[in-house]
Amino acid sequence: METNTKAYLVGGPRDGSSQDADGKALVEIEIDGMIHRYIRTTKQHGDDAVVYNYDGMVAPGGGEPGVEDPAARVASPKADEQG
Repeated sequence: METNTKAYLVGGPRDGSSQDADGKALVEIEIDGMIHRYIRTTKQHGDDAVVYNYDGMVAPGGGEPGVEDPAARVASPKADEQG
């Protein structure tokens, strides 16, 4: 049985393009210092590629701090009551 190693990318910055995926479940592409992720689906694109859907963008170093500063959070009155 022949397996397709080509990924057809759907969505995101590489929408409509193809690249070799080596049968991986996740394809990560670095663009402008950020990692864009595509996840394999069960769909075929033609006879030679598996469809990979865009899953979003992440920083190469993992999660980054958001707008909220956890140290500056004010606990709820109910949380204070429960100690």
